[in-house]
Amino acid sequence: MSQQPPQYQLYRESSLGRALTDTLDDLIQDSLLDPQTAMQVLGQFDASISEALHTKVRSRATLKGHLHVYRFCDDVWTFVVDSANFRLENETVVAEKVKVVACNARTAQ
Repeated sequence: MSQQPPQYQLYRESSLGRALTDTLDDLIQDSLLDPQTAMQVLGQFDASISEALHTKVRSRATLKGHLHVYRFCDDVWTFVVDSANFRLENETVVAEKVKVVACNARTAQ
């Protein structure tokens, strides 16, 4: 079996990633899955979600608001925006506070 390059694990904190993690934890606790297989599933999830977002999503959004905090560490930008206003094609979404994490599109090293 070939080893896949490591991927960012950001999407594990999404609702889909949390649901997958919770399900894998339940399967491990019920002795239906070993932890090594669960880690392989999570690794495949990281690669698949990243690839799907890169190749399938064509939408663009603009974000306006008041920049509260920003930082750049290990090729990862983190922004906290207050009074955020997202404009998505024909829709606008407003939020009190938003945290944006932006990573380089290349594979994590």
